[in-house]
Amino acid sequence: MIKGETILITGAAGRVAFPIARELAKYNRVYGMARFRNPADREKLAAHGVIPVQKDLGKASFDDLPGDVTYIFHAGAAISKEAALDWQWAFEVNAHATGRLMSRYKGGRLKGFLYCSTGSQYDYQGQRPLKESDRPGLHNHNYSLSKIAGEAVVNFACNEFKMPATIIRIFSTYGPTGGAPYDRMKAIVEGREVALYKERPNNYNPIFEDDYVNLGIKAMEAAHVPALTVNWSGSETVSAEDYCEYIGKLVGKKPKIVYNDTAYWPIWPDTTLMHQVLGRTKVNWKDGFKRMVRAAYPDMQLNEAD
Repeated sequence: MIKGETILITGAAGRVAFPIARELAKYNRVYGMARFRNPADREKLAAHGVIPVQKDLGKASFDDLPGDVTYIFHAGAAISKEAALDWQWAFEVNAHATGRLMSRYKGGRLKGFLYCSTGSQYDYQGQRPLKESDRPGLHNHNYSLSKIAGEAVVNFACNEFKMPATIIRIFSTYGPTGGAPYDRMKAIVEGREVALYKERPNNYNPIFEDDYVNLGIKAMEAAHVPALTVNWSGSETVSAEDYCEYIGKLVGKKPKIVYNDTAYWPIWPDTTLMHQVLGRTKVNWKDGFKRMVRAAYPDMQLNEAD
């Protein structure tokens, strides 16, 4: 556990960054940067000892950010619909702003800069796990492309500024507040179709909130020059077909799975390097999914699935 440091977390109100900010604030001074379009997010951070900093990554100057920051967890991003609709905005937020943020802290006390990239920056390799050395591709169009550019910026700035850095390629995070497995759970409960890629099985390594908090902090500590690039996921592989069936048993609904070539292909990580430098995850996928369902539907009587 990192203790006694001053940490800046961007995208701090988001699903991945917030629980990490909440944990780090127990032992460190933590600044949480976000747009705070929802005023309740500011209150949520402050309630856990995180100091809110309101900025828009694509527009703001970083000159007035605290100068004594020793770690940065950079999770702020233009995602999904925002990135899909405006590629220039996606590049400004996901790549250019990253470079400006790293430049703000060049020559300073920074011990680690962590950049949240994505497993969706890989090109499809068929039914095998994706290695860090595999070629990039456009799994999610502008978003993937802007994250590929963001990684290039981090690698350049890390070497240019001698700033220790880690790039985590995030795969299938989930928990009580969201994620791709959460979205599929909602579809199953509501009787909607779950669209999966035509080549089956659709393998993933989902990572539960408890584990991504732990591995996120470890990844900050693992920063070095040149930048460490590592897949960031659960240790267990499970197909979307199998976990949808498990959710169905828990909630008493049969999943309506459909296959087509317009659904996103599965991003399935090779975890060899992750296990070497960050360690293994601890939450069994069935336990994590049961906790997710209970959090989403606290009044539902769940069937005890094996």
